[in-house]
This record gives sequence, C-alpha cells and structure tokens, in this order.
Amino acid sequence: MISFPVSGVETEWWIPLLTAFVISAFTSTGGVSGAFLLLPFQMSVLGFVGPGVSPTNLIYNIVAIPGGVYRYWREKRLVGPLVWTTVLGTLPGVFLGAIIRIKYLPDPRYFKFFVGLVLLYIGIRLGLSALKREEPAKAGASSIFEVKNSHFNLKSIGYEFQGENYSASFWGIFSLSLIVGLVGGIYGIGGGAIIAPFLVAIFGLPVYTVAGAALLGTFITSIVGVIIYTFLAPIYQHTGLIISPDWALGGLFGLGGALGVYIGARFQRYVPARLIKLILTGCILFVSLGYIWNFLLRS
Repeated sequence: MISFPVSGVETEWWIPLLTAFVISAFTSTGGVSGAFLLLPFQMSVLGFVGPGVSPTNLIYNIVAIPGGVYRYWREKRLVGPLVWTTVLGTLPGVFLGAIIRIKYLPDPRYFKFFVGLVLLYIGIRLGLSALKREEPAKAGASSIFEVKNSHFNLKSIGYEFQGENYSASFWGIFSLSLIVGLVGGIYGIGGGAIIAPFLVAIFGLPVYTVAGAALLGTFITSIVGVIIYTFLAPIYQHTGLIISPDWALGGLFGLGGALGVYIGARFQRYVPARLIKLILTGCILFVSLGYIWNFLLRS
C-alpha cells in the first residue's frame, strides 16, 4: 500500500496507473482525457472528496495529455485556430470556477450532485449525436486523414478534411468556451469533456479533427487551473479544507493516462465515429445517474 499524505489516500500503486490507462485509452479517441471519470473514481473509490481533488485531476491532465497531442500533431489533425479560440475563452472561466468550487461547493455531497448534472448534460448531447443518422460519404471524398487549409478570423474558423470544407462561428465557439471554462474550473477537468461533444454535435465538426484540439486546449487550461488552486490554497488554509493538489497521486494517475491517451490517439482513425460517441455516452451516463440518484435518496 502507498500512502499519499496530502489527500490522505491509501491504495496499491498499480490501481491509479491501471485505472487511468483503461479510462484514457477509450476516452481519448473522442478528444477527452478521461479526467471527468477519474474524478468520480477518486471521490467514490479512493475517498478523496475535498476541493483538492479538482486540481489533482488537473495534474493528471498535464502529465497524460502531451503524448496524445503529439500523435495528433504528427498525423496533421491538430487544428490550431480551434485550439486557441477555445483556450482564450476557457481561461477566464477556469479562474472563476476555482473560486466557486472552494467557496460555494466544498460539501462533497452537493459537489457530487453538481458533477452528476454536468455529466448528465454531456451524456445526453453525446447520445443524441451518436444516434443521429450518419450521411453516406460523398463520392470522391478523400481518404487522407489530414487537416488542410485551416483559416481563422473574427467571424469564423474553417479547414478542409477528407475533401470536405468545415466552418464554425468564432464567436459561437468563444462564447461556449467561456461557459465551459467556468464549469471545467469547478469540476477539475479542464473543459475538454464538455467542449468536444459540443463541437461535434452543435457545430458539426468531425470528431477526428476535434480530438486533438480538445486535448491540447484541456492541457493548457489544466496548467492554469493548477496554478490558480495552488495560489488560492494558502488564502483558504484557515478553513481546514484540502485545497492544494496531491502532486504524487495526480502524477501517478498521469503516468497511466499518458500511455492510454497515446494509444487512443494512435488508433482513433480506425474506430468508427459512432462507436467513439457511444462508448463515451455509456461511461458518462453510468456515473452521472449514480451520483444524482444517491443525492436524491439522501435528500
């Protein structure tokens, strides 16, 4: 058994590694690091329920994500304009979200209920997107999995993928990212689990091009989130709450996640988009409904 003094968690060394690997190998195919499922695992299985669980989850992102981002960049499926638009929107929200988490949601019961509601919304959006009838590929569509001719201005973001041109509103994505940053800062997920489904279901962007941008955006906002929580920890030290991240636990999760994210990114192109969405939907709804049900039973 390994003891983690900051969080008070005691567990076998291989449990965080294996858990993070399995989760991230599946979720990273959809541009999600898996942090949204690791947070419930830390709370329900490991018993880490203080506000510090959120920045610990963000440390996992920092360690786990770079390998997957590198893979998408190497395969030329990293859409730069999409990354920076989401990052510019999420960063202000992450700061506000961290403060809300510490001041208004320190009670683990209410926080779990909040987590359940967030996950429920994500799951519904993903499920509807997965069940939507897929249009057959157009004649002459390219089989090359590369993003080409990306462009950016204050009106729209666009690029070419597999012979098709895709475009989305800059202000639409930016506004959505502000909200995502707020929720992500509270939840401790960096926002990728929320922004990726929206980019696919609402803005109509292909999941094969959204994944890399969502992961890189999550990585950048996670760094900022950890800095914010670390800065706020001494200010709220008198409350007795564990606000500082557990670097050792987060790093151990991150090592397992790093391998999982890389493998997910490596094989994503061979997995049908609908299957990716259904896998994510099933995982999200399982955790979400469990938290909401437990809250209602104790109310």
